[in-house]
Amino acid sequence: MDSSALERRGSRAELRRSSLYSTLDLVPQLEHYAGTLPRKQARSRPSLEALRRAFEDVEGTSTTDSGVNSLPTTDNGNEESQGPQEKAPTRFGWIIGVMVRCMLNIWGVILFLRLSLITSQAGILLTWLIILMSVIVTSVTALSISAIATNGRVVSGGAYFMISRSLGPEIGGPIGMVFSFANALACALNTVGFAEVFNVYMVDEINDVRIVGVITVTVLLLISLAGMEWESKTQILFFLVLLISFSNYIVGTFIPPTTEKQAVGIFGYRSDIFVENLTPDWRGPDGSFFQMFAIFFPSAIGILSGANISGDLKDPATAIPKGTLMAIFWTTISYLVISVTVGACVVRDASGNLTNILTGNITDGCVGLACKMGWNFTECIQSKNCTYGLANSSKVLGQVSGLSYLITAGVFAASLSSALGFLVSAPKVFQCLCRDKIYPYIGFFAKGYGKNDEPLRAYLLCYVIAVAFILIAELNTIAALISNFFLCSYSLINFSCFHASITNSPGWRPSFHYYSKWTALFGAVISVVLMFLFTWWAALITFCVIFFLFGYVNYNKPSKSNTDNTFFHCTYNMALSYSVSLSGVEDHVKNFRPQCLVLTGPPNQRPALVDFVGSFTKHISLMVCGDIIMVSHSTRPQDTTDGLVKWMNRRKVRSFYTPFTADSLRAGARHLLQASGLGKLKPNTLVLGFKANWRDSSPESIEDYTNTIYDTFDSNYCLCILRMMDGLDITDQFDFEDLTPSPLAVRADDISDKGDSDQIKTVFQNDQGKKTIDVYWIADDGGLTLLVPYLLTRRKRWHRSKVRVFIVGDEQNMEEGRNEMIALLKRFRLDFNDVIVMTDISKDISPNVAPFRLYDEQQEGVSVQELRQSTPWKISDKEFEAFKLKSERKVRLNEIIRKNSQHASLVLVSLPVPHSDCPSVLYMAWLDTLTCGLHCPVVLIRGNQQNVLTYYCQ
Repeated sequence: MDSSALERRGSRAELRRSSLYSTLDLVPQLEHYAGTLPRKQARSRPSLEALRRAFEDVEGTSTTDSGVNSLPTTDNGNEESQGPQEKAPTRFGWIIGVMVRCMLNIWGVILFLRLSLITSQAGILLTWLIILMSVIVTSVTALSISAIATNGRVVSGGAYFMISRSLGPEIGGPIGMVFSFANALACALNTVGFAEVFNVYMVDEINDVRIVGVITVTVLLLISLAGMEWESKTQILFFLVLLISFSNYIVGTFIPPTTEKQAVGIFGYRSDIFVENLTPDWRGPDGSFFQMFAIFFPSAIGILSGANISGDLKDPATAIPKGTLMAIFWTTISYLVISVTVGACVVRDASGNLTNILTGNITDGCVGLACKMGWNFTECIQSKNCTYGLANSSKVLGQVSGLSYLITAGVFAASLSSALGFLVSAPKVFQCLCRDKIYPYIGFFAKGYGKNDEPLRAYLLCYVIAVAFILIAELNTIAALISNFFLCSYSLINFSCFHASITNSPGWRPSFHYYSKWTALFGAVISVVLMFLFTWWAALITFCVIFFLFGYVNYNKPSKSNTDNTFFHCTYNMALSYSVSLSGVEDHVKNFRPQCLVLTGPPNQRPALVDFVGSFTKHISLMVCGDIIMVSHSTRPQDTTDGLVKWMNRRKVRSFYTPFTADSLRAGARHLLQASGLGKLKPNTLVLGFKANWRDSSPESIEDYTNTIYDTFDSNYCLCILRMMDGLDITDQFDFEDLTPSPLAVRADDISDKGDSDQIKTVFQNDQGKKTIDVYWIADDGGLTLLVPYLLTRRKRWHRSKVRVFIVGDEQNMEEGRNEMIALLKRFRLDFNDVIVMTDISKDISPNVAPFRLYDEQQEGVSVQELRQSTPWKISDKEFEAFKLKSERKVRLNEIIRKNSQHASLVLVSLPVPHSDCPSVLYMAWLDTLTCGLHCPVVLIRGNQQNVLTYYCQ
């Protein structure tokens, strides 16, 4: 074995060395945290179960000499040992990858063709103010970018990746789409700017711009397709040309001007010219500070060029902050120097006519500063048709420089480098967006090719977009949109940094510390303000596009989960703060909400129970699905909880899911009643499914069920019991005796990968039309029996349903009782349709409970005590007689319900409260008798005898 193989083997052993506690327990290593994203696991770290059983395993196995047990090893990062070495992809440092790239994109055609015009109109002082204001916006954004880029590993995707992993895909998706499109349009704009340099040679200006533009962008595409290495070399060439061009200009300012240069207004450094050009001279309808600001600001949009190729950087966390800030510094110096030097050398107006030179010292009638230098430009100044000078010519820099063709080369380099930079940036961002699958039909462009994972398909798409807008050849309107798109991106980047800082998330730990959450907030606000100051209609269009894309993503709820969503941190902080503040709020009847603990078991096995409670709690109050797992059946897959939560989310049920392991239903329910909820967000109502198979169940199971009801009342909880007669019967797939998943039910591991095909539709998801909701308010429970149907009628599916209230009364005073109830409902502001008074509600129940009677007083020769000990759940004759009247009333009430409510959509009946000495079987017989024989859902409901309705304005 060669020395390199031994070295690699030794390095792997070093990475897997054990701690002092155990041969399996490893010391902390960076590699252990490589799999911290969702659905990824660090393969090298042993599980807790393995560590707990390590002693047993070690006794039967041998370890290596180093003390490391023979667990499967991973060679992450050492794949080179298993085959021929592949050439590593090209990666760039902070100078070439970020600084040079940003400087090239900031140095655009505006520098050479518009800066002199801005200096002329705004003056040197205000031009510096415009430059410094732009720098403030870009510098604050660069600080925010630096903070986000150093808060963990940054991969390909640039600004989109940063925003989506900070603010979440709901915000990152729209910005990624708009930012990619803006980069493609910026490529088209710079290409057109390059083509317009040839306008002096053009015959048909529009068509020639189209031809030159398409040819140029095609050449740039070929350079991009050749790979990042070739593109980087081309950018370096452009950078050298620009440096030579700047040097040529600076040298030209010191060369004494010739007569030809003086004729076009160039006189070298003069204090009087400098003083004259310090103050503004607004001209034309567009002559204003903010108009000049709007013309200059697009030159600052290149600060994200380095961040946009973050996947091609050796160390993005170091390269992006250093390269971006250095690029802003040097380009700011260049803009300031060029504006002040050109303002100190060139007068605002000149004719370019050599005959305008003054002879002698005669200056009578001469207008303008040039008179002191021996030139008379009065005629063109007064007629306002001067074609040369700082205010009239876009070629001033070339005229000032030593060799004018080097400035032309600089214009070519600036426009082509910017176009090439945007042509590369747009596909890189769009590829990352496509891979996140946030929007439909764009996954085709996610594929990468070669060692650098080049987005060739996205390159072609960007090329097509650029060509389409080049063919328009009139991009002034689109240019306003581009500035707004970039400003919107800057605003979101700054806001994401502010948001992440102010939420105090433990995961927000940027290694770049030279930022402030308040400067980030300032950057976000000032970017939005500038959007409306520049072009208000373009700002409105930008926001409309952003809101539309945001609404689409928010509505479809993307499955992207590997994002550090600061909205989660903000929501968490708000929820925590509000939950604590709620604890200090006193309970009041007007604040009552039915907060439900629903014993659903696995929610996908009892969809009717879930849908019923969700119908009146969604967007109103708390819902917790409790799943009591028997100890004897506690083996479940680890991902079951996540699968059941996804099932509820796809069903659009707003509920928490709480599994709980217990020995029995009663024990689990008792603990859930005590421990569920947080502060005021604590359940006050228990919801059960009716135990329809109670006749065939064991006595222990019946006792367990009824004792759960008793515990509910003892805990001062309200109680609802739902019974389904038709359709999906909740007891067919789920029994309180057996809490294991039913073979007919949907498996949790199938939930996450399917659409809605696994969703069983229940009656509560149907439009109820004009059917009635019948409420049998037999006992005054505080008003919960009326509140629940009222909340149901506020839902879209139930809003046409009519609520009828049935009450018990005397036949002689029936009308009086009805009027009293109508008056009460009106004072409660419950718009219920009808009140019906029931009389004669007694009937024999003997046949229903005959199998469960003890008949102890009719036995001869048998000890009554022995009978009761052998069958303690049976009803004695004494107990039967004691509860006979109540039993007869349940039978009669059921007959009334079946007669009046056969066509109702839902029936609610006051739940009878059992006496402490009432046998469990007799109580179950009451519940069964009350609810049998109907084809609609029946709810047995009981408040906790405390008011939940009031007619006072409190």
